[in-house]
Amino acid sequence: MTKMLYNVLIVEDDFRIANINKQFVENVDGFQVAGITNTGKDTLTFLEEASPLPNLILLDVYIPDVEGLELMWDIRKKYFNIDIIMVTAAQEVETIEQTFRGGIFDYLIKPVDFNRLKQAFERYVEKQERFRNKQEMTQEELDRVRGIPASEVDDDGNLPKGIEPLTLERVVSVVQQSEKDGFTAVEVGRQIGASRSTARRYLEYLVSTKQIKVELTYGDVGRPERRYVIT
Repeated sequence: MTKMLYNVLIVEDDFRIANINKQFVENVDGFQVAGITNTGKDTLTFLEEASPLPNLILLDVYIPDVEGLELMWDIRKKYFNIDIIMVTAAQEVETIEQTFRGGIFDYLIKPVDFNRLKQAFERYVEKQERFRNKQEMTQEELDRVRGIPASEVDDDGNLPKGIEPLTLERVVSVVQQSEKDGFTAVEVGRQIGASRSTARRYLEYLVSTKQIKVELTYGDVGRPERRYVIT
């Protein structure tokens, strides 16, 4: 089966940031940069002439020849099959709220962390694969597409304080792909780009939901090591 290759258009008026984002994209397996534009006019011209159209657009809010979210709305109306990830310094709640109303896939605040961008791309790939291979979806599958593992929510549909759905999904993915001899919080933290304490908090939550268990291993010296094993 041929692996999908996703094309990404970067819309960024700062050429230095555009080049950094380009390097980030090209370091994620399965993604390539289709082009870089730095004005609204150039972006719309690129899309009019592109064949095929990009799958994803990394879009900044602050583009010099457009006001506010005008470019986002133009893209959404004319090219509704293209997913948009906002990559911007804009942190105003009103702006963020409007972008989600416009159906964006994700919102990343500059300076962008590579691991966070990679996480967004991986979730995007999972969504595309599920849509491509399914004619119908269960509620649990739909929740996973939205970044909410259905099996880990409580009766009211809420996760405990300190447990964020996207990070939890990433941890679950790492756990499912782990070797049979288990994994430590340090190893999981390294793979998701988080601290040991953060990884351990999520792992202990999975222990509490009985999806994994803890085993203590004793070395020659020092404290016993907590290794997490799939139940």
